Amino acid sequence: MRKRSAWSSIISLAAASALLLAACGGGGSQSAGPAAGNGNAASPASAPSADVKEKVKGQTLNLLTWEGYADPLFTKGFEELYGVKVNPTYFGSSDELLAKLKAGGGSTYDIISPSSDVAQLLVQSDMVEPIDPAKISSFQDLNEKLRNLTDVQKDGKLYGLPFTWGPDYLIYDGDVIKEEPTSWNIFWDPRYKGKVSLWDDINNLYMMGQIMGLDKSDPAALYNMTEEQLQQAKQKLVELKPNVRKYWATAGELNDLFANKEVVLAVGWPLTVKEVNAKGRNLKWTIPQEGATGWIDRLMIVKGTQHRELADLYLDYIASPKAMALVAEVTTYSVANPKAAAHMTKELQEMTYVNDMDKMFTRLNFWQYVKDRARYNEVWTEVKTN
Repeated sequence: MRKRSAWSSIISLAAASALLLAACGGGGSQSAGPAAGNGNAASPASAPSADVKEKVKGQTLNLLTWEGYADPLFTKGFEELYGVKVNPTYFGSSDELLAKLKAGGGSTYDIISPSSDVAQLLVQSDMVEPIDPAKISSFQDLNEKLRNLTDVQKDGKLYGLPFTWGPDYLIYDGDVIKEEPTSWNIFWDPRYKGKVSLWDDINNLYMMGQIMGLDKSDPAALYNMTEEQLQQAKQKLVELKPNVRKYWATAGELNDLFANKEVVLAVGWPLTVKEVNAKGRNLKWTIPQEGATGWIDRLMIVKGTQHRELADLYLDYIASPKAMALVAEVTTYSVANPKAAAHMTKELQEMTYVNDMDKMFTRLNFWQYVKDRARYNEVWTEVKTN
């Protein structure tokens, strides 16, 4: 039985935002188009003026992002179009993002890519600047539900551009585990002692809450656990430790664990399946019967950015169908613009659910704002040090 998603609680007030009530720009092509990475640079809907290009020429746009979100396959076109440089800094967790942003702020970073468990915190803490949808040519083409999320709205203003989304899969080695797992409980199977890997993040508490069935009636319950529930989740994670080979800090680290055959089970993202299988492995993924959590990443402009105009131009560029298709090709993550399908192979369309987003949304409990994040982190630290 699949878990109902957190959409109902996140978007219940979306209709109240006049900013986002404009008509949706259509659902995108359903037919297979040319492969995304065909060498042609993505571009904004209209050619930039010579004055704009001259004004930003030579500037550097500083990104603070998840891995894969500044790949040259899609950033090079922006650099060449405007004569600028894109300089990425990567983080491995939402908490690392918060720490780096607090340390650097607008004097160091221009654009960030927070997930849905901290996006609202950034808005409420006045750490990001509002964006202007009118400056984003493809804004109305973005998926309507993603456009209307209220966690990045405040006082009638929008603070985040929908970028990518996806699931926290159960990933397994198909050469070792022949039958598709139906439950997260396989992680505790004694046969896989020392062969499991979890992300070094409080996300594991969300997963334990799902296994405990806390979100059957209220998706938000995973992100607002009582102390008693947190202790129950902690106990389950402590009991799992004999089977855990390593808590991975970056997606690249998890890729290596699978590539080197150190683990056969993990919580992970689509990029790992793609990159490890490209090396000849046979990784597979599933969403177990308890359901799975998921993430929505937005692009936000940092408060006090030194390159505001360049940041606006980048949001316009990256929201275009072709740029989003390139992002999907690099990451195999789902993207926010359905019209990207016209620039994807049929296989990539199916992998990223670009033609069937709303159906996939119902299978995931998307991360939400965790008000007592400090306590969740304390409990996760207790798990690792127990």
